[in-house]
This record gives sequence, structure tokens and C-alpha cells, in this order.
Amino acid sequence: MAAVLSRMKSVQILIVDDQTLIREGLAILLAQETEIEVVGTAGSADEAPEEIELLQPDVLLMDIQMPGMNGVAATRTILQRWPSIRVLMLTTFNDDQYLFEALRAGASGYLLKDTDTRYLTKAIHAAYRGEQVLDPGVTEKVVRRALTTPTCEEILTERLTSREKQVLVLMAEGYTNAAIAHRLSLSEGTVKNHVSHILGKFGSRDRTHAVRLAVEWGLLDQPTS
Repeated sequence: MAAVLSRMKSVQILIVDDQTLIREGLAILLAQETEIEVVGTAGSADEAPEEIELLQPDVLLMDIQMPGMNGVAATRTILQRWPSIRVLMLTTFNDDQYLFEALRAGASGYLLKDTDTRYLTKAIHAAYRGEQVLDPGVTEKVVRRALTTPTCEEILTERLTSREKQVLVLMAEGYTNAAIAHRLSLSEGTVKNHVSHILGKFGSRDRTHAVRLAVEWGLLDQPTS
């Protein structure tokens, strides 16, 4: 039995979080697990692709709020390039917006940072097996949302912020992120985050699809405030 266990492949983890204490603490905790190996860490979502290319991890533990690209946008980008990687969001935000955006972006699960190590370990193995994992604290939100289907009007009036509506209109007019940033007097990074939120709320993989849906639903005909 020991020989069999020794030949089992460890699940290789990359931790992506801007807080050094979180990264180091998780690495120490997970190092005690015999079938999990932390192969590296990244201090931002922008650093993650280089580490993925180098280390080829099986599962990412991804924070959401980080400088530069946020974790949801990074998840979408990473899965387009490495579709076999599993991404577990590990965050302090028990927030509907981030939760559903992350799941639409392709995340394999959504965990809160106050989860215990045993549950985190099980979640990592479950994600590696291709299963979907939710923190008990957010499961009710998912069930409740599954029982309701939002209309296009609800998407506009309740789920898109006024700034996101402005960005969406400019996206439809063909403006780049840089041009939108100039028009709205925002940083390009902020515009990228708004675009990511819009794609997540529409369940879209790219801008073209999001704009097409906005046209089909008549969202661009609605006034922006």
C-alpha cells in the first residue's frame, strides 16, 4: 500500500494572491498534505501566466481582488489558454457579483478564506477530479439563483452599474479599452475590470459576444445614467 501511495501523483498547486502572508501561510499549510504539492506562488494575476507556463500546475488557488487584473478576469484569460487547469477562487468576498462572475468565467469552485484546511484540501482534490466545489457559505446563493432566470431588463437595471452601462455602449461602438479609458477619464486597468464584469454578467467569453447579446436584448437602446 505504501508503495502505491508513493507512486500517486501529487496535485500541483499555484497560489495567486497579492498578500505575502496569505501566500506563505497557504504554502506552509498545504505542504503538510502528502498528496498536494505547492509548486509556486504569484503576487498578482498578471504574474500568473508566466508561472503557469514555467510550472504547469494542476490547480490554481486564485484571489479575486488584486492590483492590476482581478482574479475573475485572470481566470477567464488563463482558461482560454490552458483549458485543462482548474481554478479555485479563494477570497474574503462572500459577494453575489464576484461569485457568479467567477463561475461564469469557468472557475471550478468558490471558497472563502476562513474555510478550514481539511475542507480546502478536499476541495483541491475535487477540483482536480473535475468536480465543482462551493463553500458552504455561498451554496444557498447558487441554489437561489438557479431557481430564478434574470431577464435582460434585470441585467441592465440591477446587475450592471451605471459605469458598466457606459463602458458597454462604448464597447459596442468599437472603442478599445485605452480609448474608453480616455473618454471616461478612467485608468485602462479600471476599464479592463469593468469589461471583465460585463463579460461575467453576460456569461460571455469575449467582447464580441457580449455586444451581440446586448444588441439582441435591446440593452443599448436603454438610457445610461
